[in-house]
Amino acid sequence: MNLDDGVEVLKGIGPKTAEILRKHGIKTVKDFLYNLPRDYENYEAPTSIAEMRPGKVVIRGKIEEVKTRPSRKRNLTVTEGIIRDKSGAVKVVWFNQRYREKQLSPEKEYCFSGNFEFRNGRYSLVSPSCAEATDVNLRSGLNPIYVAHGALKSNDFRRFMNNSRAIFNSVPDLFPMIKSGTRKSALFLAHFPNSEKSIKEARKYLAYEELFELILASKLNRRENEKLKAVPIPFNLEKVKEFLEKLPFTLTGAQKRAAWEIFQNMERDVPMNRLLQGDVGSGKTMVAALASYGAILAGHQVTLLAPTAILASQHYEGISKLLASFGIKVALLTGATKKKAELKTKIRNGEIDMVIGTHALLTDDTEFKDLALVVIDEQHRFGVEQRQKLVLKSPPGLAPHLLAMTATPIPRSLQLTVFGDLDVSILNELPRGRQPITTTILKEIEIREKLYPKIQATLGAKNQIYWICKAIDDDPRTETTSVKSRWMKLKNDFPKAKIEFLHGRMKPAEKDEIMERFSRGETQILVSTTVVEVGVDVPNATLIAIENAESYGLAQIHQLRGRVGRGTVASECYLLTAGEISPSRRLRELEKSSDGFYLAEVDLKLRGPGEIYGVLQHGALDLRIASLSDTELIHRAQKDVERFLKEPENMLKYRELMEGITKYQQITTLN
Repeated sequence: MNLDDGVEVLKGIGPKTAEILRKHGIKTVKDFLYNLPRDYENYEAPTSIAEMRPGKVVIRGKIEEVKTRPSRKRNLTVTEGIIRDKSGAVKVVWFNQRYREKQLSPEKEYCFSGNFEFRNGRYSLVSPSCAEATDVNLRSGLNPIYVAHGALKSNDFRRFMNNSRAIFNSVPDLFPMIKSGTRKSALFLAHFPNSEKSIKEARKYLAYEELFELILASKLNRRENEKLKAVPIPFNLEKVKEFLEKLPFTLTGAQKRAAWEIFQNMERDVPMNRLLQGDVGSGKTMVAALASYGAILAGHQVTLLAPTAILASQHYEGISKLLASFGIKVALLTGATKKKAELKTKIRNGEIDMVIGTHALLTDDTEFKDLALVVIDEQHRFGVEQRQKLVLKSPPGLAPHLLAMTATPIPRSLQLTVFGDLDVSILNELPRGRQPITTTILKEIEIREKLYPKIQATLGAKNQIYWICKAIDDDPRTETTSVKSRWMKLKNDFPKAKIEFLHGRMKPAEKDEIMERFSRGETQILVSTTVVEVGVDVPNATLIAIENAESYGLAQIHQLRGRVGRGTVASECYLLTAGEISPSRRLRELEKSSDGFYLAEVDLKLRGPGEIYGVLQHGALDLRIASLSDTELIHRAQKDVERFLKEPENMLKYRELMEGITKYQQITTLN
């Protein structure tokens, strides 16, 4: 049996089951083996029912009288039964788990683990996990819990695994940097642990394996990029000085460093592949404009790709003003551009020096005469294929220099792995004159008393306000305030203010119109979901309120907070929480710091890489086990990858490894 065989070759998996598994991404034997337990239930040392005390308990017995009834609460069912052992009986209850009725047989003995607590006038075992006693590893008491996929529950996966024990012996080593047999042993113990220690050791190896693959993909991307050819763009010191002297402001030290790194890259005949990351308001666009000026000075064309029309228009307005006095022709190309054919002819003939636009730049009929620099704003908003379409618009045989920008600060440990040896420039200073944003946590019951006076003062000063809500419509099952209900409340409480709302179900043109009105100052308060664009510059917005703040990730709130503080007026952010629960560490960190790079490191530790990575790239990093905060394991994997690459025959010998890293190569490259 080979790891790339279809799952239907496994015992007990027929055509229908195989189809369900394929729908959930489990297509091959390898996918099946790497469908790891999400957790483990410990059924070790069960107690007798007669000796149970309130709290977490493990018991072993038979179940009877299992029945499901509707609850008085909407969309809730209650499944109840009686568990018996030799010492006595106890009531058991599950909520919205109707399948328990068919799953549990009165003839079989089960192990149950859950909370024994007082509810509705009596003690019950509440929502316990359960497993057939014959399935539980009696030596360790550990039982793996798998994520349900469609009709297949955790018990089904345990059964499939039990039927497939023999295949673990045929699992080959993935790479040479480990002791022979480590991989098959780790996979086996992940599914059939004999102790808590064995789980820890198995998962440590599997985490190392993931990091090795990710880092190897990044290194190979770097090698491939080094093989490409680009046109060298000479650095013209005198002209750049002249450009800087005409600016109405002085660049920050970070902007100067980033610009110098970019100019050095562009002088080479290997395409630049640089990520420019900077916190909100750090001046990334200015650096991009300077790099563009350098490329145009050398006689080449530049394009800047933005994810939305409003961002593209904003870049166009800012950059065209900067470059106009030097006789540089800048054009805007979006879906709404009139006389597109005429503009595209000028671009093709080289009459336009710089084109700023949206997805309209990616169409086949948008051709350039001599494209040498591509700038992509918020590059994670574009898929690999979209980015490559733009890259391929350079002259035959040449790749453009690529500068990608992101307002999402990336933790150093994430840079080392996801982006490998990618060149990174960091803007960690704010331009002079920018005021800090004061962040305050408020309970929702304090809105009228403490927040309304701030709103009144903001409106009186002719400044603008963002109000962020989680939901578009009211939901009777939750207490979350929706965009529409908050909009109505604010209209009633501030009748003289012009208030609009914005959400993701609106048509793109309608969203653009609403944002344009807010940008022009025609709207004073904008009530919105998180659809508010990153990068949209409204310097007059000085207050933002974020409802249900606990339900957002730290990085996401920091991005939302960056909608204000973009001018020279001191700005405020209010994080609104429901209920009486004390604010989380996440909100406390936001209250005390506005340093995006510090917060990114905190977020990585608190939430893991998933959310951060999701903001950076299309697709998912899909790390099953590895933590990008495990710097020791990362360092070990990096050293082993270097050793692996020193022996070219490894890439031929370890075919499975080389095929498997393809997905990582696609999502860790910019070019």
